[in-house]
Amino acid sequence: MALSATLLLGGAVSAQKVAFEEYTLDNGLHVILQNDPSAPVVITSVMYHVGAKNENPERTGFAHFFEHLLFEGTENIKRGEWFKIVTGNGGTNNANTTEDRTYYYEVFPSNNLELGLWMEAERMLHPVINQIGVDTQNEVVKEEKRLRYDNSPYGQLIPEVKKKMFTNHPYRWTTIGSMEHLDAATLAEFQDFNKKFYIPNNAVLVVAGDFDKNQAKEWIQKYFGVIKKGAAIERETFVEEPITKTIKSKFEDPNIQIPMVVASYRTPSMKTRDARVLDFISTILSDGKSSRLYKKIVDDKKMALQIGAFSYSQEDYGTYILYGLPQAPSTAENILAEIDAEIVKLQTELISNKELKKLQNKYDNQYVNSNSTIEGIAENLATFHLLYKDVNLINTEIEIYHSITPEEIREVAKKYLNPNQRLVLDYVPTDKSNN
Repeated sequence: MALSATLLLGGAVSAQKVAFEEYTLDNGLHVILQNDPSAPVVITSVMYHVGAKNENPERTGFAHFFEHLLFEGTENIKRGEWFKIVTGNGGTNNANTTEDRTYYYEVFPSNNLELGLWMEAERMLHPVINQIGVDTQNEVVKEEKRLRYDNSPYGQLIPEVKKKMFTNHPYRWTTIGSMEHLDAATLAEFQDFNKKFYIPNNAVLVVAGDFDKNQAKEWIQKYFGVIKKGAAIERETFVEEPITKTIKSKFEDPNIQIPMVVASYRTPSMKTRDARVLDFISTILSDGKSSRLYKKIVDDKKMALQIGAFSYSQEDYGTYILYGLPQAPSTAENILAEIDAEIVKLQTELISNKELKKLQNKYDNQYVNSNSTIEGIAENLATFHLLYKDVNLINTEIEIYHSITPEEIREVAKKYLNPNQRLVLDYVPTDKSNN
């Protein structure tokens, strides 16, 4: 049965090549078309190459703020009407922001492709950025920050890690940014940010699903072709000095009762081969109950309530974060020692061929799943073009994972995962005795 499943999955991977066409309008807007008539739906999505790292250090949170603000309305879509138009025409929509980019999309029945294209062109060409919209979204963002960060257990984990891992790069602040910065910003500053970044030559448009290509091209030219090219964006390069000795830090969180120990390592850009090897390492160590750390520290030794690791991959640098919740009488130091022992094992012993095959099967499964919907395909196409500069990675990245060897896993673990290259953060409950 296992062999049959592997063969079936391998067949699915090889058969699941994503065919696409790409071209660029005169104004610099890159267009990617992916035709799939298997379901009568179509997605129109626009990804802008602007994220939290493009902000003024005194005005953090702008990119995420615009994720909200650009739903406020346009010259031809009245305030409060955007979502009504989408749902009234059988569609759904959403947006999200990272440190590196901002992404908007609509999914409609196939017969509403023109509507989706017009709406995204309106967002780019005619956004209404006024004080009413800014004030409204300011309250929305403040509530989001309260829910996700301020009042959420372990909500300050990522912000605290970022602050300590980056001293020069804008990755040091969170995507949601500072509420004080947003409060202090003028309307003109918001308008200038829009004019600088939300332009055709800083974006990629993806249309995926069931549509007629020739008709789509006509509509794209009609609605997006008239938008003027913006001024070229000058991008700064920020370099971090290597971490050469352990950074020790402590944070008190009033929302938790169980302490957490965190070990974090700075890693290379997600575009590098080493970043993919680190993905494998993360999976070996902590992905699921059969992973090495979970099996040893949670199941066998009962030293932790929970253990985990993940790669926080980004365009310029990444962060590899390991964490554990000690179970008494075990301490944070005990957990860290066990984590280190498993890392040393990866640095000195080759993983077995059986483990390697298991990794490859898991990534094959992720690949199939990530391209199983038009939403997944559209976002992957946009990401690979905008951040990786190679759209065809949607088809070939899985081959990179398949080419990773046990020797590479050992060498990459040696290169990046050493005690003198990391942050150790004691993330603990607030000490109420001091209150």
